[in-house]
Amino acid sequence: MAEDTYNSLGGEPQVGAVYQARDIGEVHHHVHVAAGSPPSTPYQLPPALAHFEDRRSEQERILRAVSGQADRGGPLVVALTGIGGVGKTALGFHVARRISDRFPDGVLYVDLDDLRRDGVVEVADAVGELLTGLGVSPEWLERSLGGRSKQYWTRTRGKRLLVVVDNARFGAEVLPLLPSSAESLAIVTSQGQLYDLDGVATVEVPMSPLAVDDAVRLLRHMVDDPRLGEEPDALVELARGCGGLPAALRVAGQWIRRHRRRSLTRLVAELTAELHERGIPMVEAVWDAAYAGLGPEAARLYRLLPEFPAPVVTAPAAAVLLAGGPQPAEDALEELEAAGLLENRPEGHRIHDLLRGHAERRSREADPSGTKRREARRRLIRWYRRQAIRADLLAAGPRMTFAAPGPPVPDVPDVEFGGKAEALRWMESQRLALYGCVRLASESGLYEDVWALCEPLWTHFLDHQHYADVTDAFRRGVTAAEHMEHLPALIRMRCQLARPLWEQERYEEAAEQLRHAVSAAGTLGDSEKERKLKASVVEFRGKLKSVRGDWASAVVDFESARQEHAAIGNAYGVLLQTYLLGCAALGMGEHGRAVDLLTDAHRMAREQSRERMTARTGFELGRALRRVGRAAEAAALVRSALDGARKRGSTADEVRVLEELAVLADETGEGAEAEEHRTAARLLVERSGGLSGAGQSS
Repeated sequence: MAEDTYNSLGGEPQVGAVYQARDIGEVHHHVHVAAGSPPSTPYQLPPALAHFEDRRSEQERILRAVSGQADRGGPLVVALTGIGGVGKTALGFHVARRISDRFPDGVLYVDLDDLRRDGVVEVADAVGELLTGLGVSPEWLERSLGGRSKQYWTRTRGKRLLVVVDNARFGAEVLPLLPSSAESLAIVTSQGQLYDLDGVATVEVPMSPLAVDDAVRLLRHMVDDPRLGEEPDALVELARGCGGLPAALRVAGQWIRRHRRRSLTRLVAELTAELHERGIPMVEAVWDAAYAGLGPEAARLYRLLPEFPAPVVTAPAAAVLLAGGPQPAEDALEELEAAGLLENRPEGHRIHDLLRGHAERRSREADPSGTKRREARRRLIRWYRRQAIRADLLAAGPRMTFAAPGPPVPDVPDVEFGGKAEALRWMESQRLALYGCVRLASESGLYEDVWALCEPLWTHFLDHQHYADVTDAFRRGVTAAEHMEHLPALIRMRCQLARPLWEQERYEEAAEQLRHAVSAAGTLGDSEKERKLKASVVEFRGKLKSVRGDWASAVVDFESARQEHAAIGNAYGVLLQTYLLGCAALGMGEHGRAVDLLTDAHRMAREQSRERMTARTGFELGRALRRVGRAAEAAALVRSALDGARKRGSTADEVRVLEELAVLADETGEGAEAEEHRTAARLLVERSGGLSGAGQSS
């Protein structure tokens, strides 16, 4: 049924992948670079820290390596290794800022821990993030790792780029992220040595905790206080107790500033007492002291932050954790930042992994039964479920879903979406939290919430192919619907899981999901919604067959779905299946039949005032008319499709239409015009970051 494949902008279905990955059926919402304007140079480094200990020897070693970089056939890799909290990322950022002018083509950043699921990184997603930073819009991203790697190599060829790869665990995760240019540099942070960076010029820079003198100097930079000069022994003891970890020293510096009336000697003595009396390391005592100085709401938020399933927490999410209004949450975040327990970034607040561990320990201590933590998790999941369903309804319009958004969370306002585009941007900005909530709900046994969250994530997936996230989420959705014995949800989850599987060319896995879905659909009743769901399952199966080139079998499925829609009076379903049948006829070379089917589909689209389907059916009808020798009629339809593609800002569609116009011009003897169209298409592909030959018409 049409509802299962709505595109996330404008409420029209995504019916692409019928016979070509980048066909006109794929309509996405993206912001595109204006024709003739190159993408801006990426600079993906966060603002500099107010205080940074230079680590002169490490910096000098890196700078010598960069200055002496020879043409080795590939980029230089600088690997910063050391324990968590030692300052690897801070040093990587600092050096990258310092030498960024040597890399005029931009600075990119990717944190592999943000993409790690069960210890494994989906490398295709990491390459996709880098390509997006290089100006490639999601509609132009290849779907396989191999395809994206080719795009990345093409996009980085001959460039002087600096790429910062944070939190790598294995060299195999890093290798696909290296630019193809020997003039580029990659700065990689890792807790251990990357032994499997074979064949890559690598300079390893091991990072030890700061020496006591360096730690003292960092504290002096952070705290302008006469006590540091008056009580040097206490200052040295504090610096030593923090283990030379910048993450601990920053908390200690804020703690000193908070207690301005106490002598430094007294403060350090209190920490030392904790060490001797309770066996707590001084670094833990420093964090305990900072935590003890928090107000009740900030302390409660600190204890609950480890429940948040994404690296960066925003003020609305903090309000959900606290079950309070926006202002108390903002005040608590500000207090935690002032205490050095949170780092403020443009996208939100981030807690260091070491401090996350400390917060978890304090949470277990304050809430030994885990009741408050479970309540916060449930509240968070339900709030994100409600917001995602609201965003989906605004972005995709009414479609076949089975979950209700749920009631508002008490005392926590809903997100105010200004329109479709804003709703889509919110979903992308909260992607890690949304997918994280699916995992959290699954692990908490909140099965209805699992598949209910998956439903709006389908809309997000159609524009953003984060395959590791979406396949994990919909697998959990299948399991959750099975637990709930919710047959319609189970069928939907299996169908929607099948699509990302077949897009990754995992055809047998996709077919297995659809076999189960078809079998389950056979037990559905005869209500209108159940019959629509049956038709949807058959449509999914037909699409998989068409992707695999089995046109004859696909036609059987599309015809069966069309009959079902006709029987229940679903005019749009009839339109969609007629369109798919027309595309299938084109794929089989039955051009006359394709003309008849697509003429009907185009008429129905106009009668139903379906603007986007009118454009799609018109384009495909134009292609069919050209093949039966009716070039003049074809040209009018294809030119109309070009206007529509430009109006929508879809460069992928524009390229396909231009290439079809080029073929039309060739057939009518307009060679110069054909070359103009092909040149325009080629320039759009190059500017958009697509592989050469992408989107070519047949």
